[in-house]
Amino acid sequence: MHIVYKADNLFDAHLVKHALEDAGIPAFVFGESLLGGMGELPLFGVLRVGIPDAARAQAEDIVAALDLGHAADAPISDADDIAGLPA
Repeated sequence: MHIVYKADNLFDAHLVKHALEDAGIPAFVFGESLLGGMGELPLFGVLRVGIPDAARAQAEDIVAALDLGHAADAPISDADDIAGLPA
């Protein structure tokens, strides 16, 4: 089993999983059941998408094509406008 993607959130993990499965590569999301274990506190670094070792090269190309780049490191602040609504 090879970890092909480390996800920041459940949506990205499942997006990668389904893209891999659409290409015929079996994929599994590790750590999904741990998300509720910390209550309402965020738990980072536990979501990983695993694939069989034999599909590594093809899977890495698929994940790269998804372009799941990370957002800016700065957190959202109260001063940020959301769709023109007052902060």
